[in-house]
Amino acid sequence: MSDEIRPSGDATARKGSLGQTVQAVLWSFLGIRRSADNAQDMAKLNPVHLVIVGLLAAAAFVVALVVLVNWVVSSGAAK
Repeated sequence: MSDEIRPSGDATARKGSLGQTVQAVLWSFLGIRRSADNAQDMAKLNPVHLVIVGLLAAAAFVVALVVLVNWVVSSGAAK
């Protein structure tokens, strides 16, 4: 397994950009991330940042669903 990407050093010392972290989380939400890309992300992205961005994305998703449901219900009651 010489082509396997291995994380280097302390996981929290990894430096990945905010854009890369958000992109990795969004692809993971869709569930269509390639295994090689996922391994590459795990090797270079900070896991603490991934958890924080994941929680924020999940909260934004829930808020969007609540807003959408309220909008649909209110527009249906007006008729």
